[in-house]
Amino acid sequence: YHAILFTVILIGCKAGNHDPHDLRALAKSRKSDLKLGVFVTAQAVDQYLSTVEGKREALSILNANGITKVFLEVYRGGLVVPDSTLKSAADFFKENGFEVAGGIATVPGSDFGIRQEARHSWFNWEHQKTQEDLKKVMRDTAPFFDTFIVDDFLCTADTGELSKTAKGNEDWPQYRRELLTRLSSELFIDPPKEVNSGIRMIIKYPQWYDRYHIFGYDVASQPGIFDEVWIGTETRGQYTRRFGYVQPYEGFVNYRWMASLSGNKMGGAWFDHIDCTAEDFIDQAYQSVLAGAKELTLFNYYNFTEGHPGQHLLRMDFEFLADLAKVIAVNPVRGISAYKPPNGDAGGDMYIMDFIGMLGVPLIPCSQYPEDAEVIFLPAQAAADTAILDKVRNSLVHDARIIVTPGFLNRAKDGWIFSDMTGVAVSPEGQALEANEIIVDGHYMEIDSLLELGSQMSMITAVPLLEAVVGNLKVPYLCRNEAGNIYVLNSHTFSEADFAAVGEELLCPNPLGILDLPREWVNTIRNALNEGIMMGADAPARVTIQPFGAGEIMVQNYNVKTVDVKLFSTPNMKYRDVFTRKLIEPSGDGLLLNMPGRSRVWLKPLGTHN
Repeated sequence: YHAILFTVILIGCKAGNHDPHDLRALAKSRKSDLKLGVFVTAQAVDQYLSTVEGKREALSILNANGITKVFLEVYRGGLVVPDSTLKSAADFFKENGFEVAGGIATVPGSDFGIRQEARHSWFNWEHQKTQEDLKKVMRDTAPFFDTFIVDDFLCTADTGELSKTAKGNEDWPQYRRELLTRLSSELFIDPPKEVNSGIRMIIKYPQWYDRYHIFGYDVASQPGIFDEVWIGTETRGQYTRRFGYVQPYEGFVNYRWMASLSGNKMGGAWFDHIDCTAEDFIDQAYQSVLAGAKELTLFNYYNFTEGHPGQHLLRMDFEFLADLAKVIAVNPVRGISAYKPPNGDAGGDMYIMDFIGMLGVPLIPCSQYPEDAEVIFLPAQAAADTAILDKVRNSLVHDARIIVTPGFLNRAKDGWIFSDMTGVAVSPEGQALEANEIIVDGHYMEIDSLLELGSQMSMITAVPLLEAVVGNLKVPYLCRNEAGNIYVLNSHTFSEADFAAVGEELLCPNPLGILDLPREWVNTIRNALNEGIMMGADAPARVTIQPFGAGEIMVQNYNVKTVDVKLFSTPNMKYRDVFTRKLIEPSGDGLLLNMPGRSRVWLKPLGTHN
């Protein structure tokens, strides 16, 4: 009843600038620009798609929401879907014009595989039963599908005796990466291809990109083994603890970084409804598309039957998203290069890229050193590159601007040389600080949220630009060297100790004070990074600014309140907001935008006037 009512309500809504009754036809006509899919879990396949009535209802719901691809999960949590149900459902959707793919959630059941000896409900991958059970289900179901995706549980934290013996003298992260790279072939590629040589196997990575290497995901090797790579962009609610205080910009970071590793194997983005308001849900779609996704898979079908409000927003904005995807495919988002080599530890800079992006810095993560970039951000992750000193020196010769963190200075090979270059001295790693006062325009200002600093940093020859107050001492938060080409951002996001303190292992464990800084500080930090790419703005935190296309800009306000944003654009340039069709003319030296909470503006240049 609820599913049918929800479908009727949706059909009665006006969706963007097209007739909602034609959303199915529109979605099919725009598949080359943007494709929508839905993931049906094994339990939902068994419950809804094993009867004629359930399949008919699914057809109505998916058509009403512009879905053109269906993933049918064959196994999850102990439930193996009967072959007859899978074949019947796959045939039904194909006959009705849908693309159909298979999927699996590699999590243990009561009599399927063996659970790991650790906190999460993941497999003990060393155990023979785990391997044999998975081989069987992959062989049995491969004939039904041309494409198959492995959901994001291809990981382990097991520390049981089998794993300890197999690990030997290796460290846990290295052992786990080698194990799961080998089993990727032995369980998920070779067995299905033995019975269906043409099947395309996809690995889908979870959202927690700074933690992959710890729990067995090897992004340096696995993309080369699988036929296709997908990524989770499920950032959900930025203010909630349930799935971590994850920032919306993380979806962009996830996708772009993985694309830099996977090249033309990069497939699509995957996000869900869980822990999402309607605005959270559509935010995930926009950052996924801005990052380059041309296919979005929505998790999961149960949320369609229950009527999540985010689906209505997605229907309303589908055509805008398809138009955006078409532009991004030719002219992607441009910005500041942020270097994160594969399998490198983050130290106290875990997920820092997400937070810098929320300050209006169009951060572009990359897995290879960006030799030609004009501005390069080097957090602790970049220290995994043992040749980083020569690369930075070469960039400076070519007039690049470098921004580093104390985490990078502490971890980089020849870090003392970098410290000399920056003109600062940093305290040893692990001595993060908290400030409850900052200095603004020469005056002390109390702040509501504690500001995390990475080091008791002191100036040698560097010039402080921003200072916080820790106890009775002034501590630089942002400074630059005498030459003006290297900046140090004295930030701290999360370390292993921060995760352990609240019992978290995967996602952001706490909110951070960096997003509650006053506008003056945010402007100074943003300018230090953006000045090199001529991207000026006056805006508070939680506003993202992403340039792309032929002078186009996407500005998104993730605050719950209305904010004013000023962009210092090309002099006298006029713009039109694609969403509202409203003409936006320059005022003084820039564009003034009054943005309601949780809103976005897509600026398209129209030309200049005198």
